[in-house]
Amino acid sequence: MNRFITLLLLVLALTGYVCWHLWRIAPSGWKLAVTGLFLLWMASMFAGFAFTERVPVKIATVLYEVGNTWMIAFLYLLLVFIVADIASLCHLLPKTFLKDSAAGLLGAIGIVALILTLGAIHYPHKYREELTLTTDKLLEKPLTIVLASDLHIGYHNRKAELGRWVDLINAERPDLVLIGGDIIDRSLRPVTEGHYEEEFRRILAPVWTVLGNHETYAGLPQAEQFFQTAGIRVLKDSVAHFKGVDVIGRKDRSTPGRASLRDLSVGLKGFTLVLDHQPSHLEEAEQAGIDFQFSGHTHRGQVWPVSWATDLMFEKSWGHYRKGGTRYYISSGLGLWGAKIRVGTRSEYLVLKLKGKND
Repeated sequence: MNRFITLLLLVLALTGYVCWHLWRIAPSGWKLAVTGLFLLWMASMFAGFAFTERVPVKIATVLYEVGNTWMIAFLYLLLVFIVADIASLCHLLPKTFLKDSAAGLLGAIGIVALILTLGAIHYPHKYREELTLTTDKLLEKPLTIVLASDLHIGYHNRKAELGRWVDLINAERPDLVLIGGDIIDRSLRPVTEGHYEEEFRRILAPVWTVLGNHETYAGLPQAEQFFQTAGIRVLKDSVAHFKGVDVIGRKDRSTPGRASLRDLSVGLKGFTLVLDHQPSHLEEAEQAGIDFQFSGHTHRGQVWPVSWATDLMFEKSWGHYRKGGTRYYISSGLGLWGAKIRVGTRSEYLVLKLKGKND
């Protein structure tokens, strides 16, 4: 609770800083309108959290996308004004540019609008990452496994977008598809009403997943029921076997009482592949002698400079990694939470080519 209050006070203080700058920089006669519109935009974010389940899906979608875009706009307005203040103190920017200045207001808004536009253009591109591993373990045949995480389907990543992702997956002709959690965003309502399960059923391979923290937000029993309808197998501290690969699916670390990886891997003889939504305590996979671990969750912050924060929070927040004999891939996610904007990060999926020693 103390952390929440501290964070809330910090957000309020930073919001006040941005509002003060907007009031100060706007020309006379425009101050109330500019600051009021910014606060109204902020209010749409809170309205989205409060009312999306109570209004028609189309209205809820608008509230979600508009409100969540505010958070990114707020971040970059904050950065623009901080840089402008520093430049002004260093006499690199005239102080008149920050007070009653149409040019200053248009400049600040223009910079933020450009960043948001470029980030929105960048997000739909899905990067294909390929990794080839050769194992001494006995495989029935060479395998192609497509791995993805953090789809976050719902009010923003809609059914048509999911269908495009399914087409990308099918184009790989996978033997198996593994999803590392957070398939659902925060609500099952648009997913069930829109019959998103129809798209998952088009995938031309078995689909297995683990539960992420967002499935908890959406409601675990309801999420698991949807996965059953969609033909997706859920692994919860359990092991599934596929043509010489032992897939260990872990409960999310936010779930009480999850089993240790060492216990889950006892007696396994195949190539061991771990799905663990959050890339925490990576040493556990190394200590358990796991061959490969796939995780997501971080999104690598989605936008810069939040990516710097995730790099500090996690031992590895994105990309290839190795500890001892264990290989890892931490995905920045196929989808994302909130506004469909990426700055300095990417949306991606991993194609794992797995070969036996004699293949």
